[in-house]
Amino acid sequence: MAIMKKSSKLTQTAVLKQILKRCSSLGKKNGGGYDEDFLPLDVPKGHFPVYVGENRSRYIVPVSFLTHPEFQSLLRRAEEEFGFDHDMGLTIPCDEVFQNLTSMIR
Repeated sequence: MAIMKKSSKLTQTAVLKQILKRCSSLGKKNGGGYDEDFLPLDVPKGHFPVYVGENRSRYIVPVSFLTHPEFQSLLRRAEEEFGFDHDMGLTIPCDEVFQNLTSMIR
């Protein structure tokens, strides 16, 4: 049983890494503001940008959020609504849910 849980956790981790890699690869398309690894220059190491709500407000969140099941669930819902293949980056639809969740995690 423990092996299945570990395997499931590894699968989730792999999926989340793919999501971040897709989002960071946007630098290839957009040009400036990205380093040689196509990561945004204004985002500190260990963080990633997300765009939230109708106005697509940009937030910088720690990578450690990816380990929280609630944040993973929010990402899955965002994928269902927006997908991950667009120029905006990682987008989360509901500002209120994002704000409540991040304040709870911190």
